[in-house]
Amino acid sequence: MSNPLVRKLENFVRLSPEEKQALEKIAQPTRRLGAREDVIRDGDRPRHVNVVLEGWACRYKQLEDGRRQVISIFLPGDLCDPHVFVLRKMDHSLGTLTSVVLAEISEAAIRDIALQYPRVAEALWWEMLVTAAIQREWTVSLGQRLATERLGHLFCELFLRLRAVGLTSETSCEFPITQADLGDAMGLSTVHINRTLKELRAAGLIRLRGRQLTIPDFPALQAASLFDPSYLHYERDPSVADDD
Repeated sequence: MSNPLVRKLENFVRLSPEEKQALEKIAQPTRRLGAREDVIRDGDRPRHVNVVLEGWACRYKQLEDGRRQVISIFLPGDLCDPHVFVLRKMDHSLGTLTSVVLAEISEAAIRDIALQYPRVAEALWWEMLVTAAIQREWTVSLGQRLATERLGHLFCELFLRLRAVGLTSETSCEFPITQADLGDAMGLSTVHINRTLKELRAAGLIRLRGRQLTIPDFPALQAASLFDPSYLHYERDPSVADDD
């Protein structure tokens, strides 16, 4: 399988072999971290664009008393802010949910590839806009969706995002995060998360065993969660692989 960053960006723009090679060259594994480690902390000066190549990570804010809000979840292929260099310091933290492999891309490398390959620059902007769209959906979930809708919506989103980089198998995907992580992301207590998962299971909408999520009837979960995938803005069907 090709680099997950390439796989992801190709859902937005069809890339030439030369453009794929250029992306793969700058997005090589450079850092490995275990679970529950910080990639960069709130207040630190950003020096690289971090790309998740393996594992799951998150963006989060933590209050002085220790309460944490997970603002977004990063999957393989995700860039953690491609234009982060405009900031003098981070206003949030990036942390790992599982062990991860990261590519650290320099500001110069990002600028060079964007100048040399306009379609790559377009894809990077598209990725940023989709990230903002995902953030808006999460805000709607926190403000308006019921607990079952919040979790179901998240499961639908993550499944499609994983499918877009070739990390699903029919109706199943890896799901390695804890109920506490889900609670921090969805603004619900762990007890409420546990109860909501039981409701989704009892309705036959999901199966969650160990580190694997199965969605036996995606349209049914989509309807129950009021999930409209248009905000992901995939221009191409992520389930169809390229011939080249």
